[in-house]
Parts: sequence; C-alpha cells; structure tokens
Amino acid sequence: MLKIISLMEELKVFRGINAINVDEKGRLSIPTRYRQRLLDVAQGHLILTIDTEQRCLLLYSLPAWEVIEAKIEALPSFNKTTRRIQRLLLGHATEVEMDKQGRILLPPLLREYASLDGRVIMLGQGKKFELWNEETWQTQRDHWLGEELNDDSLPDELDSLAL
Repeated sequence: MLKIISLMEELKVFRGINAINVDEKGRLSIPTRYRQRLLDVAQGHLILTIDTEQRCLLLYSLPAWEVIEAKIEALPSFNKTTRRIQRLLLGHATEVEMDKQGRILLPPLLREYASLDGRVIMLGQGKKFELWNEETWQTQRDHWLGEELNDDSLPDELDSLAL
C-alpha cells in the first residue's frame, strides 16, 4: 500500500500548459520535460480515455490509471450514473506507448471525439493531462474566465484555500 501511495505522490508532477502539434499520422510528441518521468513511472505505457463532460481526452500513466480503473470497476453497475461512467471511461480507455522519440499515436476514434488535429493544448492536471483542440480550449477557457461564480456553487473545501 505504501508503494502505491508513494507512486501516486511521484505522479503528481504534471502541471503547465503546452501547445503542440499532432502530425499527419496522428502522433503527438510528449513535451521533453515529462518524458523521463513517464518512462520512470510507467515505462512509457499510457492510457487515453475521453472526458465525459468536455470534448477532450485524458492521458494517464498506466499505474495512475490502474488505481482509477479499480475504483470505477468497484462502482455499482446497477446505478445508471455509475454505469454511464463505466461505459464511457473504461470503454474508451486505450493503452498507448511512447516511442523512442517520445511520441504517442492518438487512436482515430479518440482523435475524432476531441477534434484533435493540428494544434493541441496539453494541460497538466497533477496526475493526468488533458488534451484539447486548441480552438475548443481557448473558447472554453474564455467561457470559464467570464463566468460569474457565486458562493453557493463553490465546494466547502475551497473556503480554506489561499492562493
């Protein structure tokens, strides 16, 4: 158990935003600053799946995904909402491997789901990355920045957060 906790702490290193290209073969180059970490913790084995709320992809190292996958599989399958999550997240989960140049091949169906061609935004989210179509990302980011938040919509956990 300590090994898993230690591994999860190591995986929380993915931060920042990167604008990168998908080539004509559907390959995406992982930024150099993340490559060695992904090799160290996952030997370059990654999992791509869809985000169920936005038209983007989620990219996990295999060890980080296995923890999430076990939790999703343990959800009750007779509940409509959990069954939806199981079908979408697990059903679209696809193993990809970094090649010697640090590239991954984005499967056509996943690429199509998120409209990933040309410029892509790779957004670090702690233990995972989000992959966005650049135009979709800019539109969504601007929408979020323009949203007016009220105190009722914020979770209680944010009350103690200071930036």
